[in-house]
Amino acid sequence: MGKSSEAHICQCLSLLSTLRRNSVVTVSGNRRKTGEEFVESVIGLAQGLLQLGLGPGDVISIAAFNSELYLEWLLAVAFVGAIAAPLNYRWSYEEAVLAMEVVRPVMLVTDESCIPWYSKLQLHHIPSLRRHVSLDSPSSDFLRTSSNVLSTETIKKDSVGDAQLNYSWAPEGVVMICFTSGTSGRPKGVAISHSAFIIQSLAKIAIVGYGEDDVYLHTAPLCHIGGLSSALAMLMIGARHVLIPKFEAKSALEAIEQHKVTTLITVPAMMADFVLKFRGIETWKGMESVKKILNGGGGLSSELTKAAIKLFPQAKLLSAYGMTETCSSLTFMTLYDPRIDGRKLQLVHQERGICVGKPAPHVELRISGDGSSHVGRILTRGPHAMLRYWQGSPPNASVSGDEVWLDTGDVGSIDDSGNVWLVGRANGRIKSGGENIYPEEVERILLQHPGVNGAVVVGIPDARLTEMVVACVQIREDWQWISTSIRHSVSKQMLQMSSEILCQFCKEKNLTGYPVFSPKTK
Repeated sequence: MGKSSEAHICQCLSLLSTLRRNSVVTVSGNRRKTGEEFVESVIGLAQGLLQLGLGPGDVISIAAFNSELYLEWLLAVAFVGAIAAPLNYRWSYEEAVLAMEVVRPVMLVTDESCIPWYSKLQLHHIPSLRRHVSLDSPSSDFLRTSSNVLSTETIKKDSVGDAQLNYSWAPEGVVMICFTSGTSGRPKGVAISHSAFIIQSLAKIAIVGYGEDDVYLHTAPLCHIGGLSSALAMLMIGARHVLIPKFEAKSALEAIEQHKVTTLITVPAMMADFVLKFRGIETWKGMESVKKILNGGGGLSSELTKAAIKLFPQAKLLSAYGMTETCSSLTFMTLYDPRIDGRKLQLVHQERGICVGKPAPHVELRISGDGSSHVGRILTRGPHAMLRYWQGSPPNASVSGDEVWLDTGDVGSIDDSGNVWLVGRANGRIKSGGENIYPEEVERILLQHPGVNGAVVVGIPDARLTEMVVACVQIREDWQWISTSIRHSVSKQMLQMSSEILCQFCKEKNLTGYPVFSPKTK
């Protein structure tokens, strides 16, 4: 059968050139492209890359704001069998160099947001780098002083039509290298396959409910796995893409109203920005159009979830748990569905941990432990898992017989209904008095106190306990920290907080005795 049975992210181009041929599929600033125009641009760019000598296995780094040109580059690079390695435009130049030294790109594509990198690259030589391309139309001053820089338009060649949909594959089926720092602090390149992206896209289409009539707002950057995987899902289903350069609550909300956006993804900070922007506003034009929101990158608090529902009352609100190494989402959970639950909220924070929902159909999970507890390290395997770290160590693995599983680095459990409960990070565990304490379990309890706005728990060296649990707490604006144990009263104008009060609160919430920190004030 040859390659006919293998997955490729450019398979979406056939659908876009037929089903969406005359329909607008991308909106980026003042630019609009139909399915036919978008596909022609991708193929034209791919042909130009081939004429420049690029092919299977070559790595091309891209650093830019979101735009339809970024999407075209991702697909064109994959089309010729090369490997895209998106860089974070927020990085410093030094961080970008560290990442490029890992993947050794032959070409760097940037927009004007990263122009300063170009001049610095003239001084810091990267042996593999042969060409620099401007993604968009750079200023004339930049072009005059940078004759070695190509532009996207100069690379594109006239497309010869659908007959040329003959794409190639890189060795091992790698299509992208996405970066994660993990616990090392240095960027690690995660090699992800075509199959992983296709499987992840199908999961999002099935579980979130994406369809061809959706209008998707790109709130997440295309250098992050969440933004990439959702973008490819939308390309596969034939939805319309609305691209803003980068997330800002004001521009995102304006785009929702202007283009009648039906779906988007968020992280908690984005949702908090949305809520803050609309504080005191009861109605707005986008309340009715948004039907689906997928949140990742951390759980939404109960307070933020309620505020999100008020802001997007017609939206099905879901959360996802995953990581770069698993091509985004492992599990999904519906927090709120106006069609089914009315005003019912799904409870996700309990004493046993945080519920992150059930695994997607393609995901296999298991808990690895010593048998003495149902809590252990969360392991996964399947086509969604990364192939390997690029030019580095193999993925964290747990070997049982002949079966190899990817270690997520998280600790948790799976209940009888198949729900996954997160306890904390394995490498964040605090060893105190011979007991294992996960900071997240203490933080969850502290955040339940009405006077606590934020909390972080760490372990510090202790001669007797090995490590002592210490909590850093941010109290709410209308609360006052006091040094003596005084019970607060709701009748007082200023509510009061102390370390003793928090300790007692933790005990009342049945937090095991050993995590409760000793109250100390100075």
